[in-house]
Amino acid sequence: MFYNLLNYPLEDAVPNRINDLSYILGDYQPDLFLVCELNNSTGANTILDTTKAVINSNFEMATFVTNTSDDAFGDQNDLQNLIYFDSTKFSLEEQIIVPSQFRDFNVYRLLLNTVDKVTNPIELYVVVCHLKASSGTYNAQKRYEMVLDLETYLDTLPADVNVLLGGDLNLYRSSEDAFQELISTNNHITFTDPANRIGSWNNNLDYIDVFTQSTRTETGLGGANGGFDDRFDFLLTSENLLSTANITYIPDSYKAFGNNGLASCWNKSINASECGTTSSEFSYTLRNALHNFSDHLPVTLSLEIASDFLSVDDFKVSSGIHLEETVVTSTLVLNIDNALLFNQPIVIYNNLGQKIKTFQMTSDTKQYFNVSDLPTGMFYLSVPTHYSNPIKFIISN
Repeated sequence: MFYNLLNYPLEDAVPNRINDLSYILGDYQPDLFLVCELNNSTGANTILDTTKAVINSNFEMATFVTNTSDDAFGDQNDLQNLIYFDSTKFSLEEQIIVPSQFRDFNVYRLLLNTVDKVTNPIELYVVVCHLKASSGTYNAQKRYEMVLDLETYLDTLPADVNVLLGGDLNLYRSSEDAFQELISTNNHITFTDPANRIGSWNNNLDYIDVFTQSTRTETGLGGANGGFDDRFDFLLTSENLLSTANITYIPDSYKAFGNNGLASCWNKSINASECGTTSSEFSYTLRNALHNFSDHLPVTLSLEIASDFLSVDDFKVSSGIHLEETVVTSTLVLNIDNALLFNQPIVIYNNLGQKIKTFQMTSDTKQYFNVSDLPTGMFYLSVPTHYSNPIKFIISN
């Protein structure tokens, strides 16, 4: 998943935005989470805590660094890129900064934690970027010049390297020089659009299925409010990831997450009734969280590897815990049918990923835990000694 976080956490026109992000991440459960428009290390750590709470406790992040590209003339350092990852599946081997005129390209070299990673390593270079915004010839030229800086770096890598690029490219049409440079077959590394939706995107209903911006029509929420009419956000893959690499794109897995592909959503806010039906893939609840958190939608895809990941403790351990009720007032009742969970600690996290309570389980198949001191809201239960997805429950007082 790549996501423009809309000046997180400094943009506060919508209160408690982290709760919306928590819902979004809990719904999709990404293994890699690429972000731009992250303001500071405080926000970076809050998001890390959230990934640990709602995806799994093994999430880590790269080292947070501030933008270097504008140091000579502005040094604002208010919009950074970063990557979060499931550390059971990936090891971060290297971080590279590729400067440009305006904003850095942040490159992360990941090693997949496969069973044969010593003899047959699978590496993935992940590029996170945010190109120059706004329409017009000047801004299009600056986007192109930024991409040339990236290409200079990519020329130093082996031609068959696996590369994933996630970014807010601020492109209005594929004919822009910046995009043509990215997909040029004359390059050392050629990028492809796995969605195969290349064209003139801006305000063009033919491409509404890949629109990502703007999720809003209301003013005063921060960001853009022009309604749903642009494809600014992308996940691109190096050409080899479509067919020949040891890590490949799963066909038809590319999504503008939250976009139901309805023509009736054109120029509407993403949570409008016109943007979903009762049979749509993305629910109103999810679309409302996306509307509240950012003026962009995330983009997602799935990759497949030609190997197996190293085994971890009880990958499906969450199936060994069943909540008797997911909405509780004072007592959390757990039914345990996996002996590996007996006498293990359980941890309760709030929506911010903050640890709230810790309990010790026994060897009983039915166990009771007093949560009467918790406030009304959504919480997550996790077993930190085992690899598992957190279990969501609600306190209703």
